Amino acid sequence: MPLAVRGLIVLALLLAAVPRSAGTSELTGDILGVLGQHTVAAGDTLVDLARRYDLGFVELRAANPKADTWAPAAGTQLVLPTAHLLPEAPRQGIVINLAELRLYYFDPAGPAVTFPIGIGGEGWETPVGQTRVVGKRERPTWTPPPSIRAERPYLPAQIPPGPNNPLGAFALDLGWPGYLLHGTNTPDGVGRRVSHGCIRLYPEDIAWLFPRVAVGTPVTVVDQPVKVGWSDGALYVEVHPTQVQADAIEAGEVVKPDPATDLDWRVQRAAGAAAGRLDWPLIRRIAEERRGVPVRVGPTPPAAAADGSDFGRPRYLRSD
Repeated sequence: MPLAVRGLIVLALLLAAVPRSAGTSELTGDILGVLGQHTVAAGDTLVDLARRYDLGFVELRAANPKADTWAPAAGTQLVLPTAHLLPEAPRQGIVINLAELRLYYFDPAGPAVTFPIGIGGEGWETPVGQTRVVGKRERPTWTPPPSIRAERPYLPAQIPPGPNNPLGAFALDLGWPGYLLHGTNTPDGVGRRVSHGCIRLYPEDIAWLFPRVAVGTPVTVVDQPVKVGWSDGALYVEVHPTQVQADAIEAGEVVKPDPATDLDWRVQRAAGAAAGRLDWPLIRRIAEERRGVPVRVGPTPPAAAADGSDFGRPRYLRSD
C-alpha cells in the first residue's frame, strides 16, 4: 500500500464523518470539511454508503480503488472523501465543479456547504460558465424535452409531481434555457455522469438547499480536476479522475493513467517562492492515483528540508 494511502487511513481513524443531513460545512483555509472513515459491516455496498455519507459513487470508489463495489470485505477501513479543496471560482452563490461532481453553496447567512451531484453524460455535457437561478418550483411538473422524447417517444407530454417524476420534489431553474438544478427519483445517479445536462442532487440535499437559495443567486460552473489550496500554512493538492477514468470506474474497468497536464503550473502558481520546498514525488503520485482527496505536500520548513527529515511522510488535512 502506498505510504500516502497508509497515512490517510491512519488519520481518518481520528476524524468523524460530517452529519449526513448538513452537508460538509467546516471551512479551514481553502479546505471545506474533514476526512472521514467507515469500517465496513456485512451487507454494506459502496452505493449505499455513498448516500449515507452524502457522497457520490465515483468519488467514494476513486478514494477506495481496491474496495469491491457490491461486497467490500467486512472490517475494511474505507476512506470517506468528505474534505474538499474549494474550486478556483468566486466564493459566492452556487459553484459547481464538474470534474469532481460536486456543488458548493456559499450561504450568505451561514457556512459554506457542499453536496454531490449528477451531471450530463457524454454527448449531453453540462455547460461551463456563469448563470443565475431564475426560478424556483416546488413539486414541479416535468415536460420531456425533444432530445429525451426522441429517445423515449412513449413518454407522456407531461409527468406530474410524484414518484415517477425525474425532477424530484424541487427544481431551481437556471438562466440557461433547459438546464435545472433539481432532485431525482433515481438517487443512484447522483455522483455520476448520467443526465442530459441537468444537475441532480439527492432528494434530502435539494430539500435543504431549495429554501435557502434565492432567485438571482449567481451560479458558476467550472471543470477543474486539479485543485490546489492552503490550510494552516500548508499547501494541499487534490486531483480527481478524468471523465474517461470516471466512466471506467463506473463500469468496473481498469482505470488507465492520464497525466494532469496543468498540475505543475497550478502548484507552482499557488506555492510561489515555496515551490522548491514541496514534496514533488508525492505530488506526482497524487496526480497518478487521482483519488480526489486533499493531500498536504509542503512546504517543508527550511530546517527540516536540510536533511530531508520532513519528506516522505504523509501529510493530510492540517495535521502530521
